Amino acid sequence: MNHLPKDSLVGPALAILLLSPLTTTLMAQERGAAARSEATSLVATAAKESGRPAYSSATAVKFKASDNVFLKSALAVDFTYRKATVTLPLYRGQSPRDENVYYIITEASDFEVARRLGINYAPKMAKAAGTAGAQAVTLRGGVMRFKGNVDFAPEYEVTPGDAPTYFPPKSFTPGATGDTEWSSMAVLPSGVVLNVQMVQNASGAHDRLKAIDLKKRTVTMSLLDGFHDGKQYYYHLVTDVSADLPAVLEKGVFTPRLAHVPGYGQSMPSDNSALLGFSPVLNGSTDINSGEDQGFSTSLRNGGIDPINVFPIPPRNTDASPSNNYSPLWDAHVNMWTPAAVKDGKVERIRSLDELKRLIKAGHVTSAMINPPGPGNPYIGGLRSTQAIINCPVVAQPDLPPR
Repeated sequence: MNHLPKDSLVGPALAILLLSPLTTTLMAQERGAAARSEATSLVATAAKESGRPAYSSATAVKFKASDNVFLKSALAVDFTYRKATVTLPLYRGQSPRDENVYYIITEASDFEVARRLGINYAPKMAKAAGTAGAQAVTLRGGVMRFKGNVDFAPEYEVTPGDAPTYFPPKSFTPGATGDTEWSSMAVLPSGVVLNVQMVQNASGAHDRLKAIDLKKRTVTMSLLDGFHDGKQYYYHLVTDVSADLPAVLEKGVFTPRLAHVPGYGQSMPSDNSALLGFSPVLNGSTDINSGEDQGFSTSLRNGGIDPINVFPIPPRNTDASPSNNYSPLWDAHVNMWTPAAVKDGKVERIRSLDELKRLIKAGHVTSAMINPPGPGNPYIGGLRSTQAIINCPVVAQPDLPPR
């Protein structure tokens, strides 16, 4: 029998063959087929258990064009100002202890999967796969099994600080808390990343849950307002948050594992980051009758109302290009008005990222004192990252003011 010499080129040649463009393409096609099969099984099982027709563009709710609903699988959106809600399909899953849990899906890192599920396309989320911030899940018969779980039993509590900023709070306790394995970044066997939020299990329900129907498989959640490009009513749903105090301020599930998703302070498509920068205000006006109220101070003084944060871009669900920069994982760069700006009465609502950058350049707004030292992010006007991720799937931005 002839034997190959130890220094044979067969090994390297085989490696080159395995990494050839043709092989890479075939592997991508196989992953794509697996991902589409996973999406189909999720939709089919949801249809069977809910009694609703399987989701498709033909069966989706026909919202008015002026409602500008991004999340096509939404079953209803109530745009009532400061009382806005969204009703979404509810999926059944399995906890690590084989108990039934119920969850929603709002984004996918794969364009075709997002289209099939009627959710937002968020390609940046793919960069969470394989990191300590994600959760690998399995799928059998259209039922997702999680490694982690959420404890909904803890009681949410916050006591505002002293005037005039009411920040930081004198005391606070996050409500629902994820265990060490729980993350909303659920990685399917195909490698596709879904933004999944558990909303009810044996321990209780999400703090933003307004109504749930397990028979019809629907859930109604409260929405928060925001600003984008000078326009208000940027309605989004807070699901979970990586740090305890922001989880209290935004009323999301405190999910420590989410903190390990890469990477803070990076916001461009070419960055090795699953995150996208945005900028909450710390010390805006607290007078809700002024029309200028905004920020954590407003929320703390007024019973947890929307802080009305500033966001840079909306979802781009028809754009499959690599330049699509949307992610629901918002990297907080908390800003604050300077003492001089407050003294001179310059505090007002910040309505766009461009306006924020002008205020920073003029010296009226700066990085909040709670932001740790580090480089500034040019995408957010040079503000430093707060090192907190707020998972906020964007639902709609109606053209007309809500009633």
